[in-house]
Amino acid sequence: MATLHTVNKSPFSTQTLLSCLGHAKAGDTILMIEDGVYGAAAGTGLSDAMAAMAGNITLAVLAPDMKARGIDEGRLMDGVKTVDYAGFVELAATTDRTQNWL
Repeated sequence: MATLHTVNKSPFSTQTLLSCLGHAKAGDTILMIEDGVYGAAAGTGLSDAMAAMAGNITLAVLAPDMKARGIDEGRLMDGVKTVDYAGFVELAATTDRTQNWL
């Protein structure tokens, strides 16, 4: 049973993304939205923790939220895919459940 985890808080102001990483299981997807998109940036203190999970889970970022915050796609960690709103809906529709990490 795959879960879509959505994280909307900046990993630099809360521990939400790290908590999510600790609970995600193989086959799950973590989608970073709103200020959570900062967690997908390469070269941060979270990069190693994120990279360690990348083989077991899918890491994604909502492209419109990333663009709204001035984050260029070239700044993303390797292995993070971008999705648009239709991609967000598809992820929600193709997983067994959605867990929002507030």
